[in-house]
Amino acid sequence: MTSRIKISSAFDGGNISVIEASEPDNIRVKIPNDTNSKFLQWFYFRLQGGMGEQCVIQFENASDAAYPGGWVDYQAVASYDREYWFRVPTEYLDGKLVITHQPEQDSVYYAYFAPYSYERHLDMIAWAASHEDCITDHLGETAEGRDITMLEVSKTQGLAKNIWIIARQHPGETMAEWFVEGLLERLFDESHPIARALLKQCRFYVVPNMNPDGAVHGNLRVNSKGVNLNREWKNPTAEFSPEVLAVQKKMAETGVDLFLDIHGDETLPANFVDGCQGVPSFDARMEAMETLFKDAFLAVSPDFQTEIGYTPSQFGEANLTVATKWIGETYKCLSFTLEMPFKDNKNLPDEVVGWSPERAKILGADVLYPIYQVIMSPHMKAND
Repeated sequence: MTSRIKISSAFDGGNISVIEASEPDNIRVKIPNDTNSKFLQWFYFRLQGGMGEQCVIQFENASDAAYPGGWVDYQAVASYDREYWFRVPTEYLDGKLVITHQPEQDSVYYAYFAPYSYERHLDMIAWAASHEDCITDHLGETAEGRDITMLEVSKTQGLAKNIWIIARQHPGETMAEWFVEGLLERLFDESHPIARALLKQCRFYVVPNMNPDGAVHGNLRVNSKGVNLNREWKNPTAEFSPEVLAVQKKMAETGVDLFLDIHGDETLPANFVDGCQGVPSFDARMEAMETLFKDAFLAVSPDFQTEIGYTPSQFGEANLTVATKWIGETYKCLSFTLEMPFKDNKNLPDEVVGWSPERAKILGADVLYPIYQVIMSPHMKAND
């Protein structure tokens, strides 16, 4: 008897390898490695033929993932229309990740997190460019020839603070581009006072997707050359990390007064930032800006917190191959990595969707408040 179950991933961002799919309750799969890399964790695939059946999907190599701790208390996401994503029962047992779900429709998609497709990325670029306060800047191409596009947003042609925001150095961290989408929606809201005030005093340089090759391939952490871009900032090369090289070149032209690098964390169930405490140039002024940013973010967003996060580097021991550290040291500015969870925000959980595109977009909009507080502070003005 031919199985009714069909699993496919031959689409933008898709990633899975089928071992066996003869019966709904015994589907065995593996997560393929990232392109030219040993990293693996991102999955995204379509299952057909399981409607009304108890489907049990075992990821045989889950223990080989880049961050196996990320599977603990994790729930995979599913969608019928690829617009609304919800969590499904998921367990990590004996080194295997197991999804148990009874689909209500014949076609269902499962993913590590809600995908952000390359088509949606292009749509976002076109939508942003339609606003009179935004122009697009072609920074270069990836190794596979995809555009590295930057959005420049401002209402002033004169002196302004230069705010840089990049996302998806790690392509599987799709929540980062959802965050940028929410930030841009708020920034283009001409009735919003924060947006109006910021655009009169700042020039935003936004790179929504630093790693389009990796995103299309369905990679978690690397580009098409197998390179982790967030370890390339000290010595990027045209051959292996053209994305970083292109952005650094533009930064050298504009300067940087405030920098945010948007990411997702596989293991920690919280939203948090990681700054520049360990860089050689870290001083009282930079520390004051970091504190002001965090306090302002705490005041406006219950989804943000400061209790859970990375252990700060000791002074002088920061890894300057990382974007946040390199930029903080190079430009002596406020420079943060902002992390969001693949799981949920444990301080404000949502059992149905967990951390989601909608919540990431709201956090992206809300980040304009702490940016405003910092650029209006005397600490920022001292850097003129």
